[in-house]
Amino acid sequence: MQFVVAPTHPCLPGHFPGNPLVPGVVILDHVLAAIEHGHVPLGALRLPQVKFLAPLLPGVAATVVLDGAAPRWRFRVLAGDVLVATGEVVAG
Repeated sequence: MQFVVAPTHPCLPGHFPGNPLVPGVVILDHVLAAIEHGHVPLGALRLPQVKFLAPLLPGVAATVVLDGAAPRWRFRVLAGDVLVATGEVVAG
């Protein structure tokens, strides 16, 4: 699933003034949306492991890549060839 966080997103002025970066929580929201896109709403989720490896800039296209199936998925978030984030999501 591909996404772009617009430069006008309301989270950006405070993260960080003059040098905006997409906050990790916004990236993770897109990961969860990608999981729920192929499934019914999942209820409670855990994220036992998440690593942010590179910044994601506003206006840059990113892709969520999922591996696994319910109740456990591994994810990668890529901006082109750059690995932005990796981790694991567990339902229940």
